[in-house]
Amino acid sequence: MSISEKWKYKLSTMPQWFVALYAGICAFGVYFCMYAFRKPFTAADFSGIKFLSVDYKVWLVSAQLIGYTLSKFYGIRFIGGLKKTNRARIIIYLILSAWVALFFFGLVPQPYNIIFLFINGLPLGMVWGLVFGFLEGRRATEFMGAMLSVSFIFSSGLVKSAGKSLLLYHHISEMWMPFTTGALFVPLLILFTWLLSIIPPPSEEDIKQRSVRVPMTKEERSAFIKTFLPGIIAIVSTYVLLTILRDFRDNFANELYKEMGYGNDASIFTETETYVSLAVLLCVGLLILVKDNLKAFMMNHYIILCGYVLALTSALLYMNNMLSPFWFMTLVGTGLYISYVPFNAVYFERMIAAYRITANVGFIMYISDAFGYLGSIFILFIKEFSGLQLSWTNFFIDMIIVISITGIAGTIAASIYFRKKYFSHSSTGKILYAA
Repeated sequence: MSISEKWKYKLSTMPQWFVALYAGICAFGVYFCMYAFRKPFTAADFSGIKFLSVDYKVWLVSAQLIGYTLSKFYGIRFIGGLKKTNRARIIIYLILSAWVALFFFGLVPQPYNIIFLFINGLPLGMVWGLVFGFLEGRRATEFMGAMLSVSFIFSSGLVKSAGKSLLLYHHISEMWMPFTTGALFVPLLILFTWLLSIIPPPSEEDIKQRSVRVPMTKEERSAFIKTFLPGIIAIVSTYVLLTILRDFRDNFANELYKEMGYGNDASIFTETETYVSLAVLLCVGLLILVKDNLKAFMMNHYIILCGYVLALTSALLYMNNMLSPFWFMTLVGTGLYISYVPFNAVYFERMIAAYRITANVGFIMYISDAFGYLGSIFILFIKEFSGLQLSWTNFFIDMIIVISITGIAGTIAASIYFRKKYFSHSSTGKILYAA
């Protein structure tokens, strides 16, 4: 028996709460490390550099987003149909290949190194589905999923702070800072990925309460979409808008903070995202206490609505000088992530469990992510190429207002559809379809 098998056996004898906590911490660690290879470059200004009359940083963000988006589209089939073997090894290969791309980004002179941010984004888009595959279909998936999701809030702030610190205090060049930041996290990445790989599979009680999760065939994927098409259109449309807004805040936080007077504060990214992380972990993690799958699924809609309302209210208060820039960014971030995280942690998990259907979270999540990041690219191009003369902050506020109002309407429509769908098929609430 190998070392991995011995530890997996030991974990299987532990109490369920311990396994859930262990798995959540490991998933947090892996995804936290992944962000060190994706987001540090956004902490740099790259000021004064243009390519074809467009800001160099806009090219970099666009290039990585395009690669990341293509990865998400490919992941619809790849993640949806992926078997559970060798997931950990694939995670390591994907992230290290993204790190190699950052090496060439530093080595090759600009603007020719833009292509390496595109290459960097291609493998990283697969990582979420691989990590969540270890967590789904369990009674504690909400808790573990919330910890996983909090990682990309907290880590995004921390790795940007780390990158900014390398620029300000260690005088690493902007071109080599992303590779250097990633190097700091390689050992932790390997450790956490191995620890994640040895968690035991879902128990019989997990399967009884949440349904078994299996790779989906092409026919099963088509049947799933056909069965829930109106609801999927409604909720995925709101998620697309939400991704656009969240991604804009994440990619251009440095520019937003600079306009607000925090340009030389490396810690500002971590400070705001720490508050956001704690609030989101509390809101989403508590859904583990709700045993009824339909009730928990419907509660996800209410949580998403609350997030939109908080983001909208914060923007209106800031416009009327009733919030400081720090609390505006913190409260807007909290609202956005309260709406965003349920999709990445529990929304589709509880949907599959409620309807007892043959599916996995990765398939539908990658449909949502693919169109979400495509929308991010579209909005970024509008901002840069449409001739709009808005500051980063004003453009951000306008997006908050429009997207929050639209998101509220879409979420209400989706909740009404899915509730009717549940009760229209049978008295037991189970929906069966033939693939």
